[in-house]
Parts: sequence; structure tokens; C-alpha cells
Amino acid sequence: MKIRIYYEDTDAGGITYHANYIKFCERARSEYLFSQDIMPGDSSSYGFVVRHMEVDYYAVSTLGDILTVKSDVLNIKNSSMELLQEIYKDDTRLFSMKLILVYVESCKAENIPENFRNIFMKLL
Repeated sequence: MKIRIYYEDTDAGGITYHANYIKFCERARSEYLFSQDIMPGDSSSYGFVVRHMEVDYYAVSTLGDILTVKSDVLNIKNSSMELLQEIYKDDTRLFSMKLILVYVESCKAENIPENFRNIFMKLL
């Protein structure tokens, strides 16, 4: 997924604010679901929640830059999955995030339904 850096994405020094990289990754996950004809968050009783994340920042981006968010599933278990999301400017890696998402229904961890499992298996 492509992201353009706008003025609102930058800090007082004109560099992309660090928390926005996490937002860009969230957008990429949502866009992936949209592309599979699934409306993320269409019910408040189920969905994926972040259990753990590790982030690394390698380089900066600035106003007007075009970034690419890449997402890969590393592992799928019964109720959770591990993802790797990376953000690049051209061939330069700017950001990397490993995260564990847990599927919940009514605020309780449950097995990932087959339809979601099949959708995310495409990213393995």
C-alpha cells in the first residue's frame, strides 16, 4: 500500500512523527481486509486486537515522500497470528514492526474463524 506524507503527518522538525508509522501499518491491514470484501470493525463484538508489538526505526521520511507498506503473516495459531509490517521509501527500509494480533469475540480470545484464517493465509 502506498502512503503520501502530508504536513499533518510531520512533527515540528518536518520529519514524519514516529507514531504515524504504526497508523500507516494499521491502514494497510484495514486496506487488505477491504480488498477481500471485509469491512473491518463492522461489529463491536469481534475483531483482532494487538497483544504485542516490537518496532524499529531505521531512517526518516519527510513531507511529500511516498512510502510503501508491506505486510507478511509470519505465523498463524488457533487464536492469534504474528505479522511483519515494514515501511519503505523506494528501496530504503524506514520502519519495521512485528506484532501479535489476537482474535476476540465479546472481549474474549477465540479461535480465528476459517474465513479470516483463509484470508490471512494468502499473506504467508
